[in-house]
Amino acid sequence: MNNLDLKKVVKEKYSEIASLPIISNSCCGSDYSSDFTVMKDDYTNIDGYFNEADLGLGCGIPTEFADINKGDFVLDLGSGAGNDVFIARRQTGEKGKVVGLDMTEKMIEKANINKHKLGFENVEFVLGDIEQMPFGENIFDVVISNCVLNLVPNKEKAFSEIYRVLKAGGHFCISDIVTEGILPEKLQEVATLYVGCVSGALTKAKYLDIVQKTGFNNIQIRKEKQIDIPDAVYLKYLDKTEFENFKKQGINIKSITLTAQK
Repeated sequence: MNNLDLKKVVKEKYSEIASLPIISNSCCGSDYSSDFTVMKDDYTNIDGYFNEADLGLGCGIPTEFADINKGDFVLDLGSGAGNDVFIARRQTGEKGKVVGLDMTEKMIEKANINKHKLGFENVEFVLGDIEQMPFGENIFDVVISNCVLNLVPNKEKAFSEIYRVLKAGGHFCISDIVTEGILPEKLQEVATLYVGCVSGALTKAKYLDIVQKTGFNNIQIRKEKQIDIPDAVYLKYLDKTEFENFKKQGINIKSITLTAQK
């Protein structure tokens, strides 16, 4: 599929998820089923957590390493129902501001419902595309994102946009899915796995290379964990021989939480 088709698939799936009751056992945007193991971390004991904003779509906790200070201007990319936004808002306090950017209208609607329930005035949810953000240059202190950039077709453009909107000296903290080794072409072409944050994932080396070439420095992997996808998922798309060859290659799928500075 081309980039426009991929975005359409992602938008349709996330619109569907936004309309479902809250279930906290999903991984990324795959579906609310047992096809994938849980990628998300447990948010329930984090200050600022609001259960109705947690759709179980993350693969880390970027606010854990984002070093958000009181009064900071923070941007959350792919903000969904507002889970990370509300936690970041607790960290930045009343004098700061947190903006959530999402390309799905239904997610923006759900996030605004949650915002009104919480009564926050310094939180805003904006409809827009990560590859072409509707913001000026050099305005945010911190950018965060949770298991979203792997869904963006043009990751070079996404990171260049992050660089553009960050202030000089600003930084990002992003949780995302990467691979160690290259997935078979068949898996890379499956739209379902793309929306499930698997086939859209870059190798860790390529991911870090893009971040570095964008101009960021002080690049650090702050957390890393193995993601175990059940064999039955792969066998939906690979025949027995292809699957055995895939397993022999020892390809790993991992969640990383990455920080870097402009």
